This record gives sequence, C-alpha cells and structure tokens, in this order.
Amino acid sequence: MTVVVKDSNGAELKDGDSVTLIKDLKVKGSSVVLKRGTLIKNIRLTDDPAEIDCRAEKVKGLVLRTEFVRKA
Repeated sequence: MTVVVKDSNGAELKDGDSVTLIKDLKVKGSSVVLKRGTLIKNIRLTDDPAEIDCRAEKVKGLVLRTEFVRKA
C-alpha cells in the first residue's frame, strides 16, 4: 500500500517536488525563522504522510509538516 502525501491545498506531493511555505515558521533548536513564501526544492517523503524531509538555505535535515506547505 502506498501512502499518499498531500499539501495544505490537497495537491499530491512526490519526491523531488518543490514546495512553498504558507506561514512563518520558527526552527526548533536555532534562532532561524523561515519566512512565508520561502521556496524549498527537492523534498523527500517520509514514512509519515504528515511530514516531509527537506533542506532550507540555512537549515539542513529539516522536517516540515505538510499542513504548512503548498506545492510550488
């Protein structure tokens, strides 16, 4: 059974997609704030359909909730 991962608008996400943040997010454990509208490229899906693994400009190994992103 394959897990379908969807963004905040209900669009299906796949490995390698680009997403845009829909809300300012504070990164736990650092002083970095990812601003709304930030483009994040080349996402990777995880076993959890509510989370994606990605890399932002200043943060490596970032896990984002799919409720805060939309497909770019």
